[in-house]
Amino acid sequence: MKSKIAKAFILIMIATVIAAGVLYSGLSSGDSGRQQEQSALDRRVQEFLERNRYRWRDMNVPESDGQILYNLIIERGYRRALEIGTSTGHSGIWIAWALSKTGGRLITIEIDEGRYLQAIANFREAGLDRFIDARLGDAHEIVPALEGPFDFVFCDADKEWYKNYLQAVHPKLEPGGCFAAHNVGQGRGRGWLPRGIREFLDYALSHPELETVFAEGSRAGISLSFKKKS
Repeated sequence: MKSKIAKAFILIMIATVIAAGVLYSGLSSGDSGRQQEQSALDRRVQEFLERNRYRWRDMNVPESDGQILYNLIIERGYRRALEIGTSTGHSGIWIAWALSKTGGRLITIEIDEGRYLQAIANFREAGLDRFIDARLGDAHEIVPALEGPFDFVFCDADKEWYKNYLQAVHPKLEPGGCFAAHNVGQGRGRGWLPRGIREFLDYALSHPELETVFAEGSRAGISLSFKKKS
């Protein structure tokens, strides 16, 4: 009797080991497939950016600033992103590329139909369109109506409205989330900046629930306003 029980126990153990091996193999295969897919996407995006390195116009960010946004999203693990001001898509490509690694998605808004259509084509050519919800319309109306929440916002639209965008987004920004604003200088000697930018910076720097710093390495200036955690 004991030998039968022992034999049955051994058979159960063997079956368990085999099942675990099959499961592990399946997981490993899945992980490998995702890694290969990401590597292929990385190559496609890199090739697209290289081909278009000197072609970006229409108020797009420079490559160095796109890299800053990409690094920030990766480092912080942001996943729910909003871009105010798509232009023809340079910054959106850097943002969406980072989101492809964190498992996120980008909503981006552009008011000009010509730039919007070019951005759509660029997103598709770069292979990132599945990570992007591109919307054509007036951000003054669209942004306040968005439900959120967001953990990353990039603002590169009409400068006189920056403060309004921050006020509209702040309740929907998660603790630890970031509101990044472009073309704001380096935070010193703000007298030469447009009035809308000065008002925005004064508001962001004095807001009790925000910690605002300036990104290093940006010639145009990027402010990073992080929502404090309770």
